[in-house]
Amino acid sequence: MGANDVVNPAAENNPNSPIYGMPILNVSEASSIVFMKRTMNPGFAGVQNALFYEDNTALLFGDAKDSLNAIVAKMREFAPA
Repeated sequence: MGANDVVNPAAENNPNSPIYGMPILNVSEASSIVFMKRTMNPGFAGVQNALFYEDNTALLFGDAKDSLNAIVAKMREFAPA
């Protein structure tokens, strides 16, 4: 899990971006990405994240902590005792 701006590939591939050169997590290399967001608004830096629109990205809207707790609870229902 990481904040929107620290996974934004614009930091590596868009020299005109205000976050260009900032170190990021290379999330764009993952086969599947899940963003937990409250809205489609850009991150703290005000830069839209192109990952939102990639085919390997899913968006889960809501509070991240609540969403993750719900996912973990559901997974525990299916976990062997």
